[in-house]
Amino acid sequence: MPRELITLQLGQCGNQIGNEFWKQLCAEHGINSDGILEQYAAEGTDRKDVFFYQADDDHYIPRAVLVDLEPRVLDGIRGSAETKNLYNPENFFCSTDGSGAGNIWARGYAQGERVQEEIFDIIDREADGSDSLEGFMLTHSVAGGTGSGLGSYFLERLNDRYPKKLVQTYSVFPHNQEKGSSDVVVQPYNTILTLKRLTQNADCVVVLDNFALNRIACERLQMDQPDVTVVNHLVSSIMSASTSTLRYPGYMNNDLIGLLSCLIPTPRLHFLMTGYTPIVFKDKIANSAVRKTTVLDVMRRLLQPKNMMVSLGGGRFDTHRYISMLNIIQGDVDPTQVHKSLQRIRERRLASFIEWGPASIQVALSKRSPYLASAHRVSGLMLANHTSIQHIFKRTCADYDKLMKRQAFLEQFRKENVTQNLDEFEDSRQSAEDLIHEYRAAERPDYIERVSQES
Repeated sequence: MPRELITLQLGQCGNQIGNEFWKQLCAEHGINSDGILEQYAAEGTDRKDVFFYQADDDHYIPRAVLVDLEPRVLDGIRGSAETKNLYNPENFFCSTDGSGAGNIWARGYAQGERVQEEIFDIIDREADGSDSLEGFMLTHSVAGGTGSGLGSYFLERLNDRYPKKLVQTYSVFPHNQEKGSSDVVVQPYNTILTLKRLTQNADCVVVLDNFALNRIACERLQMDQPDVTVVNHLVSSIMSASTSTLRYPGYMNNDLIGLLSCLIPTPRLHFLMTGYTPIVFKDKIANSAVRKTTVLDVMRRLLQPKNMMVSLGGGRFDTHRYISMLNIIQGDVDPTQVHKSLQRIRERRLASFIEWGPASIQVALSKRSPYLASAHRVSGLMLANHTSIQHIFKRTCADYDKLMKRQAFLEQFRKENVTQNLDEFEDSRQSAEDLIHEYRAAERPDYIERVSQES
């Protein structure tokens, strides 16, 4: 029996990447823009029920809840020829005043308290309609107001309301403030406040670094100024590949708990980075020099920092260690090739692991959609728990400290009860510092003994 997942799309960024994800899933499963299964896909053995359910007229509807505090993006989805007949119209929620959160975390969080009943009515209806609900996938940005503030509120409430269900997030982290590319001056405040909830209330966080996504689009796809469509496509490719073993089941990793259990050794170390190769956008293939995609070639490329969806800034990748790693290999693959590739990687010491855990690369073989043509025989996604992720948190703390030192732009935050006296900022800053220390401690051989003593 498939274990269903409900997708919660929050804010402008969350709904844009979520919408791309659903278009990708429809294409992979042979479902057209009206939710009708194409005739050529009628005999498929894939598990559509993980992410879709069938209406009374047998057309497929995404298990998705689309939430925003201002109507522009939701109106665009409802008006698009590709998606206007796809979603359940009752699963759209937009605040009645439509004023949005104004890029202020506190305003989004406060609005969550006011609109929670209406949104949970939708979530509860979707959950009650599931036979064996496994958990929730949340897509959002941590930099704006709705995805960060409203997202934080619902992370807390989901834990209270569904304590036994998994919560996985795909969280887009912003550009560094020094890069001058952000128009949200308070994004360090929003990020640090959201990071506390991601640490305490999520079971798994897939970190998507906006700077790294744009760098990959520029370098790997040779685009001077990649637009949001390209970045959203990259994210949807990662989301699609990371859920492929759930939708095309094999011998292992057939549900979310099985997928995450091999990646997250302790509850706090649940922030994952990703790599993907080969990268394709429409008819444009990243690095036209990539002609051959053997299993070894794909697995070696996944270990290259330039293919990671996280930017370390001034940090060096090779000075840190892998805690765990799962490569999802899609395509025409012989298992003996996987064994030989792993042996070659071990011989050449291409990946450094922590000393207190198994130093092995987990590999899951997944089928590829038979309905989509591919220019490559093999493709791969890496989900990795790596101690270098601490650099993103350090970057967030540094940007936050610069603003807080001057007490800059706090007026709008003081207007809401949750951040009125600034205690929430201090708690969130300390939570981020503790997270950095946790990943730093994970690099030491005595980490498990220390964790056992603390517990």
